[in-house]
Amino acid sequence: MPQRNVTHEADRGLAKRLLAGDEESFDRFFDENFPRLIRFAMSRMRHDASAAEEVVQATLCAAIAKVGTYRGEASLFTWLCTFCRHEIAAYYRRAGTNPPSVSLSEDSPEARGALESLAMSLGDDPERRLARREVGRLVHVALDSLPEHYASVLEWKYMLGMSVGDIAARLGMSYKATESLLTRAREAFREGFMVLTDTPEPA
Repeated sequence: MPQRNVTHEADRGLAKRLLAGDEESFDRFFDENFPRLIRFAMSRMRHDASAAEEVVQATLCAAIAKVGTYRGEASLFTWLCTFCRHEIAAYYRRAGTNPPSVSLSEDSPEARGALESLAMSLGDDPERRLARREVGRLVHVALDSLPEHYASVLEWKYMLGMSVGDIAARLGMSYKATESLLTRAREAFREGFMVLTDTPEPA
């Protein structure tokens, strides 16, 4: 229970700084939540990148306008996901079509509760945030060092959430050949990351 209060107190503190117009807090809010919301929206919008970006931009604008209503009953990201769901519905309403029927395990109340508990157990102290940012930086360095086709398939699979079938269609390759390419790309990334971190296994 104490962890829950600490975590949400940090989110409430960030919300207060956003209300006060703190530029550094806005940058942190955007940098931490934009990519996560893109992944959230992509998985619910047939992996349409341009539509997901439009929805996420609208989500963040709406959330900033309403940030004074955030009370910390849930994590800030969970609160943002509620806005994102509304914006996804609004996007398809404007287009005159029904949103895709997507059933995701993480949308169940049980899964949301478990993910919230996991986030709270990890805490939000400055050292952990710094470590996460450094790992993220090294991931990008490792990706940048790969051949372009390796980096692309890893980004499509793990950052954009595309299926192997979708990647195969984009590349004009067979499913089996695409799986093989992903395996080689993962191994190349693993080796590059190990060199950067000087550890036997990537974090």
